[in-house]
Amino acid sequence: MPDLLRTAAGAAALIAAGLNAGLFFAFTTAVMPGLGGASDTAFIDVMQRINRRILNGRFFAVFFGAPVLALIWAVAATGSGAAVAVPAWAAFVLLAGHFLITAAVNVPMNDALEAAGPADRSADPARVRARFEGPWNRWNRIRTVLSAAALACTATGVALL
Repeated sequence: MPDLLRTAAGAAALIAAGLNAGLFFAFTTAVMPGLGGASDTAFIDVMQRINRRILNGRFFAVFFGAPVLALIWAVAATGSGAAVAVPAWAAFVLLAGHFLITAAVNVPMNDALEAAGPADRSADPARVRARFEGPWNRWNRIRTVLSAAALACTATGVALL
């Protein structure tokens, strides 16, 4: 039975890591480049809408679930030897880093963008956008790399079970 639980924990962690990596990859490769050509007011309006809509149960389940499931799997994998445990713990550390960056950097930037108010009522939408877009994109690329690396580590560890 422990093998079944270890495998189930690894599979759940793999799915959550994949969904997490896919979300950030989509933002890095499609959403933000697509918005890059929009007017300042359109950019602000759409990002505010995205930031409001992403706060839902499905997102929270994956975003919070990925590091929790990675931790559960890492603990379970510890009894399987270093070949499985090392990538499992690496996945957890990478997802924890991605989580901390989101909490410490991207969420405060999202909150500041929301606090700027409606884009069509802003006195200087170009300034609001400039303070948000570049830094947010840089940190999102880091989150993308961390979550993709966590996915790779998870897949490696699961393959070695």
